[in-house]
Amino acid sequence: MTAPGAPGALYIVSTPIGNMGDMSFRAVEVLASAALVVAEDTRHSRRLLDHYQITTRCSSYHEHNEARETPRLVKRLEEGESIALITDAGTPLLSDPGARLVEAAIAAGVSVVPVPGASALLAALVGSGLAGEHFTFLGFLPRKGKERLRALAVIMQLEHTAVIYESPLRVAATLEELAECGASTRTAVVARELTKKFEEFSRGTIAELAVKFAESPPRGEVVILIGGGVRETVTEENLRAAAQGMRADGSTARDIVERLTSEHGAARNLAYRLAHEE
Repeated sequence: MTAPGAPGALYIVSTPIGNMGDMSFRAVEVLASAALVVAEDTRHSRRLLDHYQITTRCSSYHEHNEARETPRLVKRLEEGESIALITDAGTPLLSDPGARLVEAAIAAGVSVVPVPGASALLAALVGSGLAGEHFTFLGFLPRKGKERLRALAVIMQLEHTAVIYESPLRVAATLEELAECGASTRTAVVARELTKKFEEFSRGTIAELAVKFAESPPRGEVVILIGGGVRETVTEENLRAAAQGMRADGSTARDIVERLTSEHGAARNLAYRLAHEE
């Protein structure tokens, strides 16, 4: 119990990603004893709380109201109340709201207490068969523009496993983009419906999986894992050949510079020169 006058605690509580049996005893106890549960979608989370007979009041906290709600919640924490943060499924802050609240609580001297549990990221990684000693999690990739190109370039440069979340409607397109970037022969895994009845791990090369999911788009929540590549020696001749290929495909000089620097690791002055060669 919090001492009189002492600040409360912010609990970051992981909840099931599909299988209700993955809720921990500790998570139930924390949610039941907190003064307030803040959730991404209160209607969705209320069903979870009712399943475990948790009567704690639940309020919404998402990207559209976090700027307004954060000061109010921190004030309650400073006054000694304990608050539990949950998301729709899995571990909060992993591609979900909550970072602003955690940062504000820490700045106010409030204890932040993680309550570990289900995570689609870790479930996919340990079931994939890909090396997990080192991995990079990129969450949901940007939808378009230079930000997306940069994210794809990061994946291309990794020599260890990359993990991303993706909408089932965009799985094939994302795999096709990776193949076009030069990763067609890399090993990959598409994990879907983790912990649920139709859990499935599809394994193969990126090119093979791109064809598979173009023909039959997946259903449910999806995690894509991409095996690391082997770093190639970058030479001016290789970069010139890459630039010529891009020019033949209709890329502008600006696009060629961007791709040579981000995807191939070229120095900007060299990339500029090669992009403008006739």
